Amino acid sequence: MAYVISDACVSCGTCADACPVSAISEGDGQYVIDAGTCIECGTCAGVCPTGAISQG
Repeated sequence: MAYVISDACVSCGTCADACPVSAISEGDGQYVIDAGTCIECGTCAGVCPTGAISQG
């Protein structure tokens, strides 16, 4: 199951820079993960400073 970004996102962009498949982009007010592109590696969750990313 792909990772998801919660409302705790502060739009810092750290996760997007770390994603090896560019599945994360800036959405309306916070970053979003494209479930179809996400390879479920967990890199984004590991670098998120607010803990806003979890496996959906």
